[in-house]
Amino acid sequence: MTALPSEDVRELLLSRIKDVPDYPKPGVMFKDITPLLADPKAFAALTDALVELAVRYGATKIVGLEARGFILAAPVAVQAGIGFVPVRKAGKLPGATLAQSYELEYGTAEIEVHAEDLAAGDRVMVIDDVLATGGTAEASLSLIRRAGAEVAGVAVLMELSFLPGRLRLADALGAAPLDALIVV
Repeated sequence: MTALPSEDVRELLLSRIKDVPDYPKPGVMFKDITPLLADPKAFAALTDALVELAVRYGATKIVGLEARGFILAAPVAVQAGIGFVPVRKAGKLPGATLAQSYELEYGTAEIEVHAEDLAAGDRVMVIDDVLATGGTAEASLSLIRRAGAEVAGVAVLMELSFLPGRLRLADALGAAPLDALIVV
C-alpha cells in the first residue's frame, strides 16, 4: 500500500460517511457516502487524493465501477486529464463489449466494458467507493487485462477490513497497488 492522505483528510472523509443500521437488510451497517458527496470540501479532498494516486500510478485511463465508482472516478479522470471508462452491469452498454462473470455470496453476476475503450498501452486505475468482498474489483481486473491493457492500480474510498476483499484481490493485482483511503 502506498502513502495515504493526511490524517486531517482521512478524518474529514470519515466524518462525512454516515452509518445506516439495518440497511439494506437487518444486521447490515451500510456506509452512506452521500453526505460526503454533498460536502464540496470533502468531495474535493477525496478527488484530490485519488488524482494524486492516479498520477503516482502513471494511469492513462480511469475505470469506474458501477454505480458509486462512477461518481468518484469521473472527476478524477477530468482533473487528471485522462480518459474515464465505465464498467457496467451486464446488458447496460450498447455495441461490442467484453464481459466477465464473477461469484457472489449466492450466485453469480456479470460486468461489461466497451471492447474499444481499453487497449494495449493503456495503464488503467480502477476506482470504487468500497472494497468489501472484492468480487467486482477482481472481475474488472480480468476485463482490463483481457482488453490488452495493464492494471496500474486499484483505489477505493473505504475498505471494509472485516471482509476478505484485499485477500481476494491479492493474486489478481499482481504487482499493482491497492489503496484504501479509509480502512474500517
